[in-house]
Amino acid sequence: MKQLKCPECGAVFQVDDADYAAILSQVKNTEFDAEVDRRINELHERQKAEQELATAKAQQNFQTQLSDKEKALSAKDAEIERLKNQLQGAETQKKSELAVALAAKDQEIARLNSTISQSESNLKIAVLEEKQKAQQAMQQKDAEIIQLKADVELEKKEAQNHEAVLIKQHAEAIQAKQAEVDYYKDLKTKLSTKLVGETLEQHCYIEYEQYIRPYLPNAYFEKDNEAIDGTKGDFIFRDTEDGVEYLSIMFEMKNESDTTSTKHKNDDFLKKLDDDRRKKNCEFAVLVSLLEPDNDLYNNGIVNKSHLYPKMYVIRPQFFVSFINLMVQSSKKSVEYMKQLVQAQQKEIDITNFEDKIEKFKSSFLNHYRLANDRYTDAIADIDNTIKKLQDVKESLRLWDNYLRLAQKDTDDLTIRKLTYNNPTMKAKFKEAGDAADKESTE
Repeated sequence: MKQLKCPECGAVFQVDDADYAAILSQVKNTEFDAEVDRRINELHERQKAEQELATAKAQQNFQTQLSDKEKALSAKDAEIERLKNQLQGAETQKKSELAVALAAKDQEIARLNSTISQSESNLKIAVLEEKQKAQQAMQQKDAEIIQLKADVELEKKEAQNHEAVLIKQHAEAIQAKQAEVDYYKDLKTKLSTKLVGETLEQHCYIEYEQYIRPYLPNAYFEKDNEAIDGTKGDFIFRDTEDGVEYLSIMFEMKNESDTTSTKHKNDDFLKKLDDDRRKKNCEFAVLVSLLEPDNDLYNNGIVNKSHLYPKMYVIRPQFFVSFINLMVQSSKKSVEYMKQLVQAQQKEIDITNFEDKIEKFKSSFLNHYRLANDRYTDAIADIDNTIKKLQDVKESLRLWDNYLRLAQKDTDDLTIRKLTYNNPTMKAKFKEAGDAADKESTE
């Protein structure tokens, strides 16, 4: 028998083993089922919590990765923008370096020519001074003339040696530039694309301010705002040296977009441009044109229209800076000749043919320089057309050097004997000096 105590009332009662076992089994099953249900619920709650935690961690990881991706994309965009700016800066720098190198070479050639001209001018002055002192010290004058001639020859040799060095350096530069052909092709393509969205006048004005203004800060280059008889040009360029105006150019810009459905030709605008040049007292007239884009005559360099109108030229926009550089370097030589002309007039020397010979020399030098520029622009055009024509480009560049040597030869050929040829006053002076010398030697 088993005794059981009621938990409610505290009464004790006895049960047999069978009833006790039944009650015990009932209690165990009930507790077991409750414990199982409780454990299952706990497992469900724990699984649900773990699943929610895993979901939250996955979302957090996804947000973190998404943020990292956005930061990486932002960094890539910034890097691309920086590389674009760096590429544009490099292109601008290369273009500037090319223009500065060409201008420096032109200035160096001009300096050499000026040195030779100055030496010959000194020789002429020395001859005139010795002629006045011929009766007092003829032997001394002859010795000084010989010394001066020797100095001139020495300076010429030094100039020739320096020119040879420059030619060698230029040849080396050509070989170096050959490796950058692809780069300059791409650069020129971008320059052409740059004109899209801009007017031709704006393009030329920007080119002038970037590449001409730095080394000609006092030159005048502004819009022509004064209409005479109802017409005016686009731009006027003027420059002076020591108060003497040595160069003036009237510019007219014509773009294809300015025309109507009827396509105009460049020759249609030359008469008006010549009239504007005369009204504004300009020496040269230049039409900067994008008309007739398929005409190779205008695509290969500077076109001389002086057979139609005096000192008239037609160029493409890419030759705008080169043309001004060419005209400045060639025209600056006339300043020294003008000063010499004034000195000669003060000494009452007959210089009837002196100015014509100077003009002939200037024309010859400008022609040779123009030919050299034509060859150079032909070379650039050949590079743009095809890489297979590089050998022809090299030959054109060699011809350019040859024309520069011809220009130097023209300078060397400009002597006192040629300047005084057919000049009766100078001949009389030299004859008088010679007769005096002969008379003194006879005595």
